[in-house]
Amino acid sequence: MADRYLTVAQVAELLGTTGRFPRRLIAERRIVFVKVGRHVRIPESALNAFIDANTGQPIGDRRSSLRRAA
Repeated sequence: MADRYLTVAQVAELLGTTGRFPRRLIAERRIVFVKVGRHVRIPESALNAFIDANTGQPIGDRRSSLRRAA
């Protein structure tokens, strides 16, 4: 199955940010991108990998470990 290539504007919309954020990710080489002439495209799989790598997991129920001083 072929990967979809997204524009910077499409990536920004999916992430809920301005276009500046994806451009910064590209400039800092923090996300995979493809340059076609002067156009920059980000593979959809690279965006999903970036999101997965930067997703924090919950610690769990911490209430049981907290004790109240009497």
